[in-house]
Amino acid sequence: MKEYRRIYVVDSPESLPESSIVLGEGEKASVTFLVFPGVSVDIPVSVEFTGENAELSLRGIYICGGGEKVNIRTDVRHNVPGCVSDQLVNGIAAGDAHVTFYGKIVVAHGAQKTQAYQSNHNVVLTPSAKVDTKPQLEIYADDVKCSHGATVGSLNEDEQFYMRSRGIPEAEAKVLQMISFVAPVLDDIEDEEKKAELSARVEEAIRSII
Repeated sequence: MKEYRRIYVVDSPESLPESSIVLGEGEKASVTFLVFPGVSVDIPVSVEFTGENAELSLRGIYICGGGEKVNIRTDVRHNVPGCVSDQLVNGIAAGDAHVTFYGKIVVAHGAQKTQAYQSNHNVVLTPSAKVDTKPQLEIYADDVKCSHGATVGSLNEDEQFYMRSRGIPEAEAKVLQMISFVAPVLDDIEDEEKKAELSARVEEAIRSII
């Protein structure tokens, strides 16, 4: 059984993820990308299921704090029965950043028992930052479990108030909130050393845009 695991650290326009993945019978793919501040980039990811009982986990983080333009486009096509896809992209936009997320899932005729999930959650820190998100489902089979959702909002002020009441400074409270917000994206990384390294880089990036 083939298992495909990739982590893409996008800290320059050249460091893009592979644009196309094809999953045959029983194959598994885990793809994680992280976009760090200062990079304007297009990230196209397409996945096609061609064999039954295959699985995809697609995870992404973006952190933008200036005038970056980040376009994330995912296209997942369930062509056969019994496959699972799960997408989670969380991001933070500050400064004059403009982020676009366009996620599409297509479940073909006959692709019964498909499970397809997609979530995109975004925090906007400044009035001039902008996030456009458009999750899309096209379902042509009836025995499936599919969902998609997107949110764009600000940091929770009640959480900040609670932490400040415990003696945590406001700026640090915001940092802790943002770390907690993006942390689930890294849960798929099995290499604990790599996860710790990336978590440290994410924290550094968050602190740089406050």
